[in-house]
Amino acid sequence: MRWPMRILSGLLAVAAMAGLAIAETREYDLVVDEGEVEIAGKPRHAMTLNGSVPGPTLRFKVGDEAVIHVRNRMKVETSIHWHGLLVPNSQDGVPYLTTPPIAPGTTFTYRFPIKHSGTYWYHSHTGLQEQVGVYGSIVITPEEGEPVKADREHVVVLSDWTDEDPYEVMRTLMRGSDWYSVRKGTLPTIAGAWREGKLGSYFRMQWNRMPPMDISDVAYDAFVANGKERLDLEGRPGETIRLRIIDAAASTNFFLNSSLGPLTIVAADGPSVEPYAVDGFMIAIAETYDVLVEVPAEGTWEIRATAQDGTGHASMYVGSGPEHAAPDIPKPDLYSMDHLLGGAMESLGHGKGARGHEGHGQESAEAARPLSPYRGLRAVSPTRAREGAPVREIELRLTGDMIRYIWSFNGKTLAEDGTIRIRQGEVLRIALVNDTMMNHPLHLHGHFFRVLDGDDEEAPLKHTVDVPPMGRRLIEFDANETGDWFFHCHVLYHMDAGMARVFSYGPPQHEPTLDPAMSGQAFLVGEATVLSNMSSGRAMVMKGRDDLGVSWDLGYSPKETRHHGPEYEADAYWEHFFDENLAATVGGRLTNEEDANDRAFAGVSYRLPLLARARLEADSRGDLRLGLTKDFQITDRFELSLSGHYDTGSRWEGRVGLDYTLSKAWSLTVEAHSDHGVGAGFTFRF
Repeated sequence: MRWPMRILSGLLAVAAMAGLAIAETREYDLVVDEGEVEIAGKPRHAMTLNGSVPGPTLRFKVGDEAVIHVRNRMKVETSIHWHGLLVPNSQDGVPYLTTPPIAPGTTFTYRFPIKHSGTYWYHSHTGLQEQVGVYGSIVITPEEGEPVKADREHVVVLSDWTDEDPYEVMRTLMRGSDWYSVRKGTLPTIAGAWREGKLGSYFRMQWNRMPPMDISDVAYDAFVANGKERLDLEGRPGETIRLRIIDAAASTNFFLNSSLGPLTIVAADGPSVEPYAVDGFMIAIAETYDVLVEVPAEGTWEIRATAQDGTGHASMYVGSGPEHAAPDIPKPDLYSMDHLLGGAMESLGHGKGARGHEGHGQESAEAARPLSPYRGLRAVSPTRAREGAPVREIELRLTGDMIRYIWSFNGKTLAEDGTIRIRQGEVLRIALVNDTMMNHPLHLHGHFFRVLDGDDEEAPLKHTVDVPPMGRRLIEFDANETGDWFFHCHVLYHMDAGMARVFSYGPPQHEPTLDPAMSGQAFLVGEATVLSNMSSGRAMVMKGRDDLGVSWDLGYSPKETRHHGPEYEADAYWEHFFDENLAATVGGRLTNEEDANDRAFAGVSYRLPLLARARLEADSRGDLRLGLTKDFQITDRFELSLSGHYDTGSRWEGRVGLDYTLSKAWSLTVEAHSDHGVGAGFTFRF
């Protein structure tokens, strides 16, 4: 045994003398647990990585082998995905699809080579765990060092935090509640449109069946950088600092700007880019950017990350002395599409494309809301696809229904149409067309793609691309892998609601294995109104496009009870939504109303212009019922509702209600009903 050891020692000595780089194995332990941590200055219950949120920064050099032991000390499954890293398919960390979930009380060891440098991050891909703290940063340095030098660097992980259970957040979104917009003060209203002189614009949007603009779905309790609302960064006067900025938020894009002047971008999603100075830019969820700033001789200077919906920000400060605040980013105009059209025009090639400072200093306030910096990003070397490779083009339209909270590609959720077949060796060019009024940051696992925006020769390589409302992006990548790779919107709740696909290299008969939870969760929702003259309400189990529910009307005014007791009508039904406008219903009805009998029924409903809903039903007694409902958001807390129907058996019935929102669950209600008179009381929603 001595001879082989001597030979090995000799080879190592020769390699060392020759200056040859020998790959290192860098080993980490990550413990996923639950506990109390300080976030934004308050103790909060979170899922933690090694006891903290965010988790520790994992550092590697190109050529290393990563060995990462993930220990699950929770009572539920977990997983870790290495966002942006090119790893073997089995190590990608999407539970069931590529990597087994990490069961409670077990350890899974990830092992993969480090192939490329840059700033990346890691996070859970199980359920909504990312929202409650399971994320951290990754820094990989080139073997020869960074091409653009800095005196020091800081890793900054941006995120959003809610004190609500994220599953309760999802349930709230599923039931179509406006509570988060009410809480944020971002709900478009008739009174607000009148004050702004934009009633015409407000009703034109309703006429076009466009729900209220919803820049961000959730009302957050804090926006943080490395878990803090204010992060003080070390730096001496005259030093150049590299900020490795990661947007690890669940559903918040951030605007970055600074009191220091331009920010110089030197890397995007990992790979280096030609230095590009901008006064401000938007970092989308799941993106990373390396920016350079110089510490002035005196003063404390702010680099600010403002939430896209304008409801808060996190701040990073450098220097010492008097503080200099970054300029405020104008809040979005809730009654105009200008702030949306800027991104759409840029993505379609009509926006500003020249490199250099982009201050967006146009006269309108909305123009001062920065855009993604894609049009100015240039790779440091040509990135053209392989010569002679077959090119296949596909179009993915980004679709969704904010009211019902279904998000999809080409009108189909992951559960409905989950797989896109690709062939190894081809070049896939994908046109991403956003038919919705929200930004969608789309991430492809296991690949870098080129963002094509005019200069194809030096198109930047990215793993995540933001598609602005009503905008378009064109991406292209070499299909040079094997296995199944996830592609999804990185708004966590959009992914969970179905905006995802699997790019599969497998044969046609191969069906990727998905996490059972990705087939759509079921949520129990409902509301009940209790008034002095009557009660009404509904309760249902919602899953995807289907509702299984009950609804009721119960009148108990003295006039009614004096004759034959309380009057009631109760339905049990199943309803299927084909799209955001059209739905079909079947069910049974129990009633003791005058001129009415128990019966089965079937019907359709359709969303009309002005966001009114029409319903036509036929029942087993041969009667028809035609109904119409419309809600008017007077102020953020006052809502006027009108509804009525004509039944060939029981004739007319109508109601007018006024609702004042007290909280997420409770509101005060006054209602006039054609049969039961006027009553007052409350509404409870769950």
